[in-house]
Amino acid sequence: MSVPTSGSSRTIRMGSACIKVTKYFLFLFNLLFFILGAVILGFGVWILADKSSFISVLQTSSSSLKVGACVFIGVGAVTMFMGFLGCIGAIKEVRCLLGLYFAFLLLILIVQVAAGALFYFNMGKLKQEMGSIVTNLIQNYKDSHEDRLQEAWDYVQAQVKCCGWVSFYNWTENAELMNRTNITYPCSCEARREEEDSFVVRKGFCEAFDSNRTESGNSPEYWPVYHEGCMKKVQAWLQENVGIILGICVGVAVIELLGMLLSICLCRHVHSEDYSKVPKY
Repeated sequence: MSVPTSGSSRTIRMGSACIKVTKYFLFLFNLLFFILGAVILGFGVWILADKSSFISVLQTSSSSLKVGACVFIGVGAVTMFMGFLGCIGAIKEVRCLLGLYFAFLLLILIVQVAAGALFYFNMGKLKQEMGSIVTNLIQNYKDSHEDRLQEAWDYVQAQVKCCGWVSFYNWTENAELMNRTNITYPCSCEARREEEDSFVVRKGFCEAFDSNRTESGNSPEYWPVYHEGCMKKVQAWLQENVGIILGICVGVAVIELLGMLLSICLCRHVHSEDYSKVPKY
């Protein structure tokens, strides 16, 4: 039986040290991978569950938003599971788990890129459809009527401090509002001072009494509302939030690539080390 020389012993020790470093780096990457997977899952749940912002209005305009949200939820859940699986495979040095980890990472990366592309290439379509969706919502807005979309749009106008889509004149297309004989305006459009409570969203139509006004009819020039429309602000808000989601996905993709590289390296070292432990005669 051959006796290992000092040089070969040093090589073995260096190889073992490299395996340990790779193993713990892979463990840390999977821990971060698990956390980012939870963030992606949270974004998907937020898109589906948010009923008080413009997201709920957008869900009626395009089914791709719901599909993309479901994809994010699925990818986030699988990512969390794979992060947990990768941690076990890295610590226990199980080649089977490391191989499955690599294969699932590759699959998740492909699905994630497809979901990101779906969101990105539908941005223009969403922006085009938003105008007609909001205009139709304003035209059919009913006072004292409980409706989820109406409440969402009231929330948007009150929080963003805007009125209508292009301008507050969009509300003149609402027949119920314009048939009022007194000065009546959308309550959520009311221009408020900074010190007033902006968390209370008023709904429906409100009446304003002007003692200096002599003519009858509901003239929009007398409405105490924001004159700026919501189009630019809502589109900027949508662009910002989708940009954040895509940015997180890019970060997760980089971590996935590094995790795949580390899993291959560890898998090869575990394989070679197993054979090195066989006695040679």
